[in-house]
This record gives sequence, structure tokens and C-alpha cells, in this order.
Amino acid sequence: MIRLFSIVDWYHFTFLVISLALLGYGVSGTFLALLRNWLLPRFAAVAAAGSAGFALTAIGAFLISQRIEFNSLEIIWSRRQLGLLFVLYLLFAIPFFCAATSVGLTLARFAEDSPRIYRADLIGGGSSAAAITLMLFILHPLDCLLLISGTGLASAALFLFPRRIWAATLLAAGLAAIIAVRPLLFPLHLSQFKELSMALRLPGARIVEERSNPLALLAVVENSKVPFRFAPGLSLNYTDEIPPQIGIFSDGGSLTVISARGPHLDFVPSAAVYHLRGNLQSVAVIGAGGGTEVLSALGHGAERIAAVEINPQMVDVVRRRSPVYSDPRVTVITAEARHFIGSTVQSYDLIQIALLDSLAASASGVQALSPSYLYTVEAFQELMTRLRPGGYLVITRWMQVPPRDMVKLLATAVAAIESPSRSLALIRSWNTASLIVKRGDFTNAEIDALRRFADERSFDVDYAPGIGREDVNRYNVLEEPYLFDAASVLLSETREDFFERYKFFVRPATDNRPFFFHTFKWRVLPELLRLRQRGGMPLIEWGYFVVVAGVAQALLASLVLIVAPLVWIRRANGAEPVWRLIAYFASIGFGFLFLEIAFIQSLTLILGHPLYAVAVALASFLLFAGIGSGYSKRFQLQPAIPIAVAVVALVEIALVRGLSASILGLNTPTRLLISIVLVAPLAFLMGMPFPLALRRLSQVDPAAVPWAWAINGSASVVSAMSATIFAVHAGFSGVALAAAVLYGIAALTVEKRTC
Repeated sequence: MIRLFSIVDWYHFTFLVISLALLGYGVSGTFLALLRNWLLPRFAAVAAAGSAGFALTAIGAFLISQRIEFNSLEIIWSRRQLGLLFVLYLLFAIPFFCAATSVGLTLARFAEDSPRIYRADLIGGGSSAAAITLMLFILHPLDCLLLISGTGLASAALFLFPRRIWAATLLAAGLAAIIAVRPLLFPLHLSQFKELSMALRLPGARIVEERSNPLALLAVVENSKVPFRFAPGLSLNYTDEIPPQIGIFSDGGSLTVISARGPHLDFVPSAAVYHLRGNLQSVAVIGAGGGTEVLSALGHGAERIAAVEINPQMVDVVRRRSPVYSDPRVTVITAEARHFIGSTVQSYDLIQIALLDSLAASASGVQALSPSYLYTVEAFQELMTRLRPGGYLVITRWMQVPPRDMVKLLATAVAAIESPSRSLALIRSWNTASLIVKRGDFTNAEIDALRRFADERSFDVDYAPGIGREDVNRYNVLEEPYLFDAASVLLSETREDFFERYKFFVRPATDNRPFFFHTFKWRVLPELLRLRQRGGMPLIEWGYFVVVAGVAQALLASLVLIVAPLVWIRRANGAEPVWRLIAYFASIGFGFLFLEIAFIQSLTLILGHPLYAVAVALASFLLFAGIGSGYSKRFQLQPAIPIAVAVVALVEIALVRGLSASILGLNTPTRLLISIVLVAPLAFLMGMPFPLALRRLSQVDPAAVPWAWAINGSASVVSAMSATIFAVHAGFSGVALAAAVLYGIAALTVEKRTC
């Protein structure tokens, strides 16, 4: 579902997916607590119905969602869209409610054996985290969804095994329903605001090829009537024709093109560096995509080019449709950018990083909560070490007004390099800007060459050593010379005051807080809302607000659907709510998710991609937590167990942070093994607190078992998204510290008399 949401809408729905899954789990606890006495005698039938319900509603929920006209871009100012978000939120909680009912009822029925059952549940989850990653390399995400639904039917058949006829009937009917519904799911209905949707509205446009893997769904688009003419930042002085192009979209956005070589490649800001000196022989292009920057390097005389591209299917598509990657001067390297930087032993005259995201994503703020380890202070420092003396780093970004990305990029460069005042230059077109960082000082000849290049193409040199305020903002005129003023202040002793005064958050991103795209400040919100009638809404990072809205809705749903009914149940039965139990199960619910998310982000840096980090972290956490759960039957619940989790968590997160730089250069199997070894001890301990407490409850208050299940799920609903928001402001080390504190609180609640 994370992959499907990334394709049809935007990546930030990842956090909603996790949260809605856990909402379903939490509500199932309320359901079990309300009807426990009626459900337990009908255990097999109800558990089977829950499993079958998961199978059918997983498909049905997605099918219905594709028919709902939800536009997440309007969510900030449209009550209707906010309401539809809540409808979708509840809709996708249904399959997880069904699955959790089967699991929760099993735990309630066999609470004394909860360590073994919980172990099976966690090991199944851990195995599936690895399995789905492999499946997505083979199957389309929708086919994966259909296959996963089949496992629900298999589970239902296992619950009904004594009744073989009913089991066979259920399986046959369910599989027939799945096969029948498949045509209704295809094709995917993408958001109308995604670049692919807009491109396909043009006459003559057609998708000629689709390739899918866990990294992206690639759509190759040709247009016989209106060919692609994609050249971001192209000088308005350029009058020749751009060669016809083929467009490649990743998850419906992030357009890159396959193009023939042409003179237009010398009329974009990123080409300026080739005019500063004539011997840029060795070039690395990070995020090579369709190969445009590789063509530019070839056209400007580079003899050795490393084309770094993370997606092997992208490379395969380009190889079959263009000769650019077959040129003997080009070496294609399939790797994530930061891993390439950390592992390569080569040094380069030039490293190009050009427009790795789409204009729509950049302008709308959908990436606000997407961590990126390429634009951090530590990444800049590593990039500079891969340059030869006198070499250049060029990073091109979309130009926003007022500027955010480019100002933050400038601040990051200033923080990362020594003596930055004579090592930075900035050139701007009408919609892109390129930051040029030199390993060494710019010479007067280089600055003169940069100014000639810009003047001939009507570009603005917004900053370079020796350039005054009167020399900038001449061609593509802004209300103020924002970038020159920002650079001047960032290079002075008053930069801290500038960070406070500037209306956007532009402090440098770090590996601990890698949210480069997050620039929102809460104190500016009233002003932006006043400007909404004048086009001010795009200045609000709506990706950030969708998750904030999701946290608010998750909290509301948890209180209304889980906490309030359970408190009412206890009082209706003549028992007061046991607040100590609420604190215990809520704390470990928050703590478990906080630690998972902190480790996923830490392992992203080590393993080189969020996909592998999610797969390894989830698989390792769940597998070893499952083993710990099974082993916990030898113990009784004691305060020492959650305290041990807290202590080991802090040690482990410190180890991961400390070892990241030295691990990056190792081969992939070694990094995978180290990651698993780092996670295993902590996960083993984390598997104990929940089943131990359930077993204790089954002895002193059996009716409270589903109640505890619901409280734990309720906390997890909110923690899934709030952990990310917390990380934006406190860093992932802060998230891990908060988790340790939560486990400490759980330890304080452990008492022989109540637990």
C-alpha cells in the first residue's frame, strides 16, 4: 500500500498507511472488549471471518479509493478534502481491523500462551517485510496486493480446518472474487496533478512501456504530435529547436528525458561550470536518469564520466532507447548517491547533481517530511573530498520565490566548507538556479568567464566573489536580490540572526535531521493564510500539514473509537479504569514505533536506500522481537526488562550513528549483516514487554487482555506519524531518546499487584 499510495498520490502517505493499519488494530481491541463473551465461544468462525474479511476488504478498500475524487493538494484550504482524507483513513483501516480481530481474538483465547502466539505473529510480520521487497521486484504492486489477499483466505481456511468443506468453499469463492476484481483495479488512477497525468492529456501522448520495482513505477511516454521539449532553466535567448525527447516518469512524477545531443545543453545554468576552465576531464553525474547531464558532459569534452543512477530499470530503459550509456567514455554505476560518495575511491574535476525531484513536488512542498541524506552538511563534506584540487560541485535546484531551497543549500555549503567566501558562486535562470562550489578559491578569470556566460544567455549571477549588489538581479528580475542578500548574510557573523529572522526554516540539514525540504515555520502561518487569496497557499508545505492533519485525525479516532469505549466498558462493568495499565501499554506502543522509525532512518544512510532500510529494519525488528517474545516465557514481568530496552536503545543508536561513515565503503552483504547485528539485541528485548504483560493480565484480569491490546494499538496509531514530526524538530537521535524515556515510564508502572 505504501508503494501504491506513492504512485497514485504522494510519498508522504507512507505515514498515513502505517497509522491507519494500527488504527484498525486498536479498534479491533475495542470490538473484542465489547463482545468478548460472545466471540470467544465462536472463536474459529470469527477468526476465520476476520481473515477472510482482510482478504476481501484489502482489495475493496483500494478499489473504492480509486473512485473517490480526493485531491491532497487542496487539503489545507478545503474542508471537503480534509473530510475525504478522514474517509480514506477509516476505509483503509477496515482490512487491518479484520486481520487484527483474528490475531487479538487468538491472544484473548490463548492468553496464557501469548509469548508463543506473539512470537508467531512477529516472525510472520518480519518474514513478510523481506518477502514483499522481493515480490515487488517481480510483480506490479497491484498484483502483490491480490496475492497478499490470498494469504488472508489461507489463514481463514486454517482456522476452519476441521470443517474441510467450508474451508474449500471459502477458498474457492474468495479466489474467484479476487480473479474477477482484477480488471477493475487496472489501470491505476493517478492524481490529476501528477506530471504523468498532465502529460497524457496532450494529444498524441501514449505510454509505450511500464517497468515496476520497489524503487519506482517507470512510465515511458512518447508523443507523436507534441514531442517533449524538456530543458529546465533554458535561456530565453535560445532560439533553435530542441531535439525530440522521450519522457520517463517515476511514480507519475520526477520527469527525466531521453534526448539527443544538441546546442540547447549549453544554454542552461548547470553548463556554466564548463566555461570556467577547459580541462574538466573527469565528471560524476549523480542522479543520471535519462542521461541529459551525461550528454552535456560528453558535448563539453569530458573523457571519463561516471553516471550514477539508483534504479537499474531506469538504466535498462535508457540503454535500449539511447546510445548515451553505451559511449565508451561513460561508466554507469547503479548506486544510491550517498553510498556512491562514501564508497568510491575516485576523485573528479566536476560532480553534477541536477534536479533530482520534480517542479510540482518542489513547489508544493510534498517532500517536506521526506528525509534526504544528499543535502546534509556531512554529505557536502564528503562530496568535497571527492573533488580534485580546483574541482567543482554543481547542484541545480528549482527556483522558488521567495527562495527556500537555494538559501538552505547556501547555508549548508557555508557550514560544510572552510573559507567559503571565495569558494561559492550562484547562477540563476527564470526557473532554476545552480550553486557552484569550488575546492579552492575562484580566480578572477573564472569569475569573468562566469559573468560572460550569464550575460550571453540572460542569466543572473546572484553571487560570486567580488560581485556587488548593483551587479545582480538584472535579467530575471525579482522583487529583491534575495539570493545575494542571503549569501552575504550567511557569509557574515550575523547568520544566526538571519536564521531567526528569515520567514522560512533554512538552517542546514544534518544526518541527524536530514529534512532538507522542510522550511516551514509555524509563526509565519497566520501571514500565509492571509495571503491565500493572492496565491500564498503554495508557500505552505502541504506535505507537512497532511501529516499534521493525520496526527490530529489519528488522535481523534483513537480517543473516540478506542479509549472512550474502553473506559465506558470498565465503568459499566463496575471497574475503574486502570490508569497504570494505560500508561504501560501506551508507553511501549509509542516506544516500539519510535525506535523502529529511528532505526529505519539510521539504516537508510548505511544501506543506501529507504527501501532496503525499511525491509531490513522491519524484518530484523519483527523476527528478533518474535524470538524474544518466545524466549520471554521463561521470565516474569519485572521493571528491569523495559529499562534494559531503554539502555540498549541508547547504546545501539549511538553505535549506528558512530559507525555510519566507516560502514558506507563496505560491500552490500557486509552492510546488511552489520545492520542486522546492530538491530538484533535491541529487537530481542523489545519483544518481551508486551507478551509478558498480557500473560500477567490473563492471570489477574482476563477481561482486560483485549483492552490492553486496544490501548497499545491506539498509542501506535498516533506514534507512527508523530515520530516523524518529532524527528523534524528534534532529530532521529531525539526520537530514540524519547523512546528510551517511554520505556522508562513503562518500567515505573510495573507493579506486582496490578501487572
